[in-house]
Amino acid sequence: MAFMFLRETIQAYREKDPAARSDLEVLLCYPGLHAIVWHRLAHWLWRHKIRLLGRFLAHLGRMLTGIEIHPGACIGRRIIIDHGMGVVIGETAEVGDDVYMYHQVTLGGTSSERGKRHPTIGRNVIIGAGAKVLGAITIGDNARIGANAVVVQPVPAGVTVAGIPARPIERKRERTNFVPYGTPIEAAIDPLLRDLESLRAELTEVEARLGAIAAEHQASPLQPGTCEPAE
Repeated sequence: MAFMFLRETIQAYREKDPAARSDLEVLLCYPGLHAIVWHRLAHWLWRHKIRLLGRFLAHLGRMLTGIEIHPGACIGRRIIIDHGMGVVIGETAEVGDDVYMYHQVTLGGTSSERGKRHPTIGRNVIIGAGAKVLGAITIGDNARIGANAVVVQPVPAGVTVAGIPARPIERKRERTNFVPYGTPIEAAIDPLLRDLESLRAELTEVEARLGAIAAEHQASPLQPGTCEPAE
C-alpha cells in the first residue's frame, strides 16, 4: 500500500511538473513528497491515539521540509505541494485527491474553539502561491484559488477566485485542465482592477467619439440663422 502511494504520487509530479525529469529525482529532491510521507506516518499514529509521537514526527517533517502539516489533518491521494516552503495545514483540514498547492499556502482556522475549524478542499483543486484559505469553509471540486488570495467564504465547484477578499473571476466551467498557480492568464488581474480598466477603456472610447464629432462640426460650420452647413 505504501509503495502504491509513492508510485502514484511520483507519477502525479511527473505529469504536472515539467521540471521533474525522473522518478528518482522526485523521490530524492521534492520536499512536498517528503512532507506527505512524514504526514502519513504521523497521521497513522494520531489515529491510533499515539498523539505525542505523532506530533513529534510532524515536527521533524516540518524541520526537514519547511512544510507544516498537523498530524490530525486528512490528506487525500496524489497531493502535490510544489516548492512547499511555508505551507501550513491545520488540524481539522481535509484535502481531497489530486489537489495541487504551491508554497506559502495556509489552510488555517479562524476560531480557537475545538471541533471543525479548518477548510475542506475538494478534489482537483489548485491553490496558488501565498493563498490563505481560512475557516471551516468548503472549496468545491475543480476550483482554482489565485496566488495571494484570501478566501473566507465557500467557493463553488469549478469556480476561480482571486483577490483580497477573494472574488470569482471566472464563471463555472466544466473543464478540469491544469492551470499553473490557480490563476488563468486572462484573469490574472484583480477583479476590481479589471473592472476599473474596463471603465477606463469605455471612457477613452467616448472621448474619441466626442472628438470626432467636434472635428466634423469644425470642418462644416453652420451659417448664422440656419440649420444647414454653408455651401
